[in-house]
Amino acid sequence: MSSTGTSIRMPTPWLAVALAAATVLALVAPAGAQEPAEPPIIPRPVSLELLPGEGFQLTRTTRIVVDVRAPDDVVDVARHLRDLLRPATGFALPVTRRSLAWEDEHGRPDTRHNQIVFALDGDAGSLGREGYTLDSSPHEVRIEAGTAEGLFRGLQTLRQLLPPEIEAATPQDGPWTVPAVSIVDYPRYEWRGAHLDVARHFLTVEEVKRYIDLLAQYKFNRFHLHLSDDQGWRIEITSWPNLTAIGGSTEVGGGPGGYFTQEDYVELVEYAAERYITVVPEIDTPGHTNAAEVSYPELNSCRPDNLPSHRLYAGSQWANQPFYTGTGVGFSSLCVHDPVTYEFMEDVISEIAAITPGPYFHIGGDEAYQTPEADYVMFMDRMRDIIAANGKTMMGWAEVARANTLPGSIAQHWSTATGGQAGGNLARTAVAKGMKVVMSPANRVYMDMKYAPGVPPNLGLTWAGTVSVMRSYTWDPGAHIDGVTDEHVLGVEAPLWTETIANIDHAETMAYPRLAGVAEIGWTPQADRDWEEYRLRLAAQGPRWDLMGVDYYRAPDVPWPDGG
Repeated sequence: MSSTGTSIRMPTPWLAVALAAATVLALVAPAGAQEPAEPPIIPRPVSLELLPGEGFQLTRTTRIVVDVRAPDDVVDVARHLRDLLRPATGFALPVTRRSLAWEDEHGRPDTRHNQIVFALDGDAGSLGREGYTLDSSPHEVRIEAGTAEGLFRGLQTLRQLLPPEIEAATPQDGPWTVPAVSIVDYPRYEWRGAHLDVARHFLTVEEVKRYIDLLAQYKFNRFHLHLSDDQGWRIEITSWPNLTAIGGSTEVGGGPGGYFTQEDYVELVEYAAERYITVVPEIDTPGHTNAAEVSYPELNSCRPDNLPSHRLYAGSQWANQPFYTGTGVGFSSLCVHDPVTYEFMEDVISEIAAITPGPYFHIGGDEAYQTPEADYVMFMDRMRDIIAANGKTMMGWAEVARANTLPGSIAQHWSTATGGQAGGNLARTAVAKGMKVVMSPANRVYMDMKYAPGVPPNLGLTWAGTVSVMRSYTWDPGAHIDGVTDEHVLGVEAPLWTETIANIDHAETMAYPRLAGVAEIGWTPQADRDWEEYRLRLAAQGPRWDLMGVDYYRAPDVPWPDGG
């Protein structure tokens, strides 16, 4: 603990009393009456020390400074902050390169300037690639990290230290005060992801960018894009043009569908990369493939009469339909013994891999009920080799652990199992094979599950139960499945499936406020997470989201400032 300030992360007796009082207030005080015991930052930093005295005032004279020798990516981070702060403040906030040798002979900061400083400290070892420090004083906010990526994560913390009005798109009155703090911060997990299904319902480039911006705000670093399913194919493959011309022309409910050209996809990948988010493309196989099979019937030539596989539901609502627009699963399958299947998959994987700088390729692999076990293993072993030949790491839903995967491959646990239940066996199998596990239990972090019975009334599903804001927050990825510990867990990811979600407003309603909690699960040490304390910080995000136009659900167990 500093001799000049009070650490709010140290286990002092007064802290226990303060947190207990905060808990009581949260339970008995009128909605909106509570105040967090610390700056309401999500994810909660590893260490945050409140310092005595005045904080930093953002003014018309403030400039954003980077070292004259800083690489361009640091300048880009500084410009990103400038662009975030300008609309609400109306300030110019020029980005300036200059020497950072600002200390006088007594080692004190130069107080001649009002500035926000981004500095590389030359050491990414102690805090990792994404760690940073942030120090605020009356004359300066200084963010230091070993990488530009770490500086960008610190930028998001600075954003939350400013008043909520900083999120407005039009000039506000201010004042723009940053409290005097000293923060040391770094993530718990390497993988902090969010998934978006654009196959069941298509979302546009601008809608997906909006989602990416919201992820960046809470330090997510992986964006899993589900690009194909029974209802639609959403990524242009130049060597197989019917995939989008035909397979991209519909969606759940029979809507117009849509697809990303390769230029659109590259635009999204670059947009995410500018925010230090890695895009993970998914082409779901060997099931969930009806849109591909309708586009190219030779892909399901092993089916009776060469018909789209969903027509196996003879006499059902789907019979004799050229496309599948429902929400059932498990009826489609590629013909895994047909050479054309592997020609198809090699082309698809190579084209997408060529425009995806990130190291991962998600091959799906779930709910392949029409593919016998031996055939499934054979197919996935072939996918393993094709993906590796394209320089990518294979990732799939937990079922891929049944195949002969390479060490370092990734299995995504999605079942509702906990502890030693049988539903966790695939995660344990993955660990035994040297795979890493990304935790996405459906009854905790599937963002498409309703919050409560009937809530929201027209959105969401309940097959994994209902997932309240508290339930989505109060679990530990490293202790969720017996035998799958932090040693094996790469991180956490929150999927958002779009059977009932037709646009970005729907997506926001289902994702927020729960997605903020997933961000904290992935970043903050488990010992520093407490629901009663967290919900106060979560409530403080409400005014920010209001100003940003986020369509979030005002959960009744969160004391929103306006009473919800």
